Amino acid sequence: MRILIISDTHGNENNLKTVLKREGKPDRVIHLGDVERGEERIERLVGCPLDIVAGNCDFFSKMPRVKFLELEGCRVMMTHGHYYYVTAGLRDLVLEAKANDCDVVMFGHTHVPFLNEEDSSLTVLNPGSISFPRQEGRNPSYILMETYGSGKARFEIKYLF
Repeated sequence: MRILIISDTHGNENNLKTVLKREGKPDRVIHLGDVERGEERIERLVGCPLDIVAGNCDFFSKMPRVKFLELEGCRVMMTHGHYYYVTAGLRDLVLEAKANDCDVVMFGHTHVPFLNEEDSSLTVLNPGSISFPRQEGRNPSYILMETYGSGKARFEIKYLF
């Protein structure tokens, strides 16, 4: 299964269109918050199952703050990150993921891509922002996840330019 992981579009889906042309249609899309009322547009655009959590800019949203998924034997926790104070560190986020027996925890909010697979029991990742990146070079980013049905997954941070 090919899963596109994105975050922080903030109502601007232009780069998402480019990514979909480049990568082809994924089997699923995960959005880690700050859609700013763009969830219906994104759902129409991707044309596949879509999971979204609320971000700090998704005011009055009925989207969940945290969502747990089972993806071909891989237990995933997805959240925007601000509820776990990710700008101050990942400790709270990692503790919550481990308390819920997750294999992967995904977050957004920082607009900076991040992938840590050093802990064999938990992968921690952030796709950065596909619309408003903040890392050096400010290149829009996303992550492709591939699952193999055995609880194993492969992740790759990709950049638009």
